[in-house]
Amino acid sequence: MAQLRQDYDKFMEIGAVIIVVGPEKPKPFKRYFEEHNLPFIGIADPEHNLMGLYEQQVKLLKMGRMPAQFIIDKVGVIRFSHYSKAMQDIPKTEEMLKLLGEL
Repeated sequence: MAQLRQDYDKFMEIGAVIIVVGPEKPKPFKRYFEEHNLPFIGIADPEHNLMGLYEQQVKLLKMGRMPAQFIIDKVGVIRFSHYSKAMQDIPKTEEMLKLLGEL
């Protein structure tokens, strides 16, 4: 999440909205966002309802839910999805910005 925070302004410049969904309960999730001064929207999803809709994978041997990234346009259509195979398998900022610029 550090890279996302570092590049937040680049996404805002092109009008993108970043939403982070996490498996924690609401209070700890909110506390984490406040303690780290995270500028994006955070949604706690302890029951995995939201990420279940997007079929995010859970791998117990790899620390739980695998990262997943989506670009969803203004009318709600998923234009890009990436289901990570490991915690480090996250698309680079440049790739995401390029995809957003093509919408």
